[in-house]
Amino acid sequence: MTYSCDFLLERFASVPDQVAFIDDDEEFTFAWVLDRVPEYEALLSYAGVKRGDVVVVLADYSPHIFCFILAAVSKGIIFAPMTSDSVVDLTTILELSEADLYIEFAKDPEDIRIVPHTPQNKNSLLGEFRPRDQPGLLLFSSGSTGDPKGILLDFGSVLEKFRIARPRVTAISFLMLDHFGGINTLLHILSNLGTVVTVRERSVRAVCQAIQRHRVELLPTTPSFLNILVHSDVGSHYDLSCLRIISYGTEVMPQVTLDRLALQFPDVKLQQTYGLSEVGVLRTKSRPDGSLWLKIGGEGFMTQVREHVLWVKSDYAMVGYLNAPSPFDEDGWFNTQDRVEVDGDYIRILGRTTDLINVGGQKVYPAEVEDVIIGLDNIEDVRVFGEKNALVGNIVVAQVVLREPENPADLKPRIRKACLESLADFKVPAKVTELHSGLYSYRHKKIRTRDGFITP
Repeated sequence: MTYSCDFLLERFASVPDQVAFIDDDEEFTFAWVLDRVPEYEALLSYAGVKRGDVVVVLADYSPHIFCFILAAVSKGIIFAPMTSDSVVDLTTILELSEADLYIEFAKDPEDIRIVPHTPQNKNSLLGEFRPRDQPGLLLFSSGSTGDPKGILLDFGSVLEKFRIARPRVTAISFLMLDHFGGINTLLHILSNLGTVVTVRERSVRAVCQAIQRHRVELLPTTPSFLNILVHSDVGSHYDLSCLRIISYGTEVMPQVTLDRLALQFPDVKLQQTYGLSEVGVLRTKSRPDGSLWLKIGGEGFMTQVREHVLWVKSDYAMVGYLNAPSPFDEDGWFNTQDRVEVDGDYIRILGRTTDLINVGGQKVYPAEVEDVIIGLDNIEDVRVFGEKNALVGNIVVAQVVLREPENPADLKPRIRKACLESLADFKVPAKVTELHSGLYSYRHKKIRTRDGFITP
């Protein structure tokens, strides 16, 4: 099957004067988008790009990069986005991707830096993919072991999901461009003729300013950012009444944070999302009791739970890893490594199997410990992880961010006492320390371990 983005261009042409982007407070219409796409097609031709070539692009959200993406699809290239804060460095990306071209993006095509690159090897997966004559999307993850993985997707197949028109909305582009969730948000908003509001700085103040100024209706973000928001008084200084939906994903949401969010935004729908680069973004429906239980699936997806771990089969699954064995079983099912509980048609995500702490043979989910601690007075946020121990294999460690200074001699007993009242003894932190920085990655996700390794 041959895919293209023609259906998007036709949809854009039906509303030429409608605003597609608000970037640095400047409005860009769908007519502007349609005019720019041929310019970037010409730029790629001038650079000598051929169908099937890999082009690594350093950029952040802008109307220009979206036009470039459409041109990349039209030219049939394999597009590999990265940002200045990507989890994988440029040299590694160029080597793993077998890049033919590297581009540092700019608003003005004349200022774009184009650097030819000669691939040193020939990747077998790319060799198998090119005869499909389809555009590709190449993303990079740090992986659960810290070794980077190149995730190759059929970009045309990804686009097909957006043929079904859904309600239009004005939304912040929060998740990063080199993250599947960020690409998915961009395509979802614009394919439904909505408006994307870009933010250069992903601070609470900058995001709230953008929401108020541009009457943003949808904020797609992370639980870590939302925890900062509910603990900050910044939001109270802005009119956020335009918000209709706050969606959250990429990591486990503490129930305490969700409850606080519901109190601060009683008229806003709080929607948990779920997706992985390897299989795509599934449709979700949260249970109406304000909990973290949800249904997942939707057209093109099947799910099952094996030994408390979620498996997904997807019509939008990746082609494969560039530098790792296929993770799919013989029937096409993907192990998400997410531990879940099941209640009828609903599941509740407990955490990644890679984050589990083994204490003397007993399993501890960091999120369940964090959920107790984050609800305590004077605790702004917390990170829980395992630390090697000769006696029991691992001990539970909690690092906390305090709202106000507190005597360390009082802090540990207070936290341990609260945990003992709610958790089994082996789950109670053996160590409690204060953390002043380094809790979040640039993706606004919690850094899960002491040494700063970021889980995907």
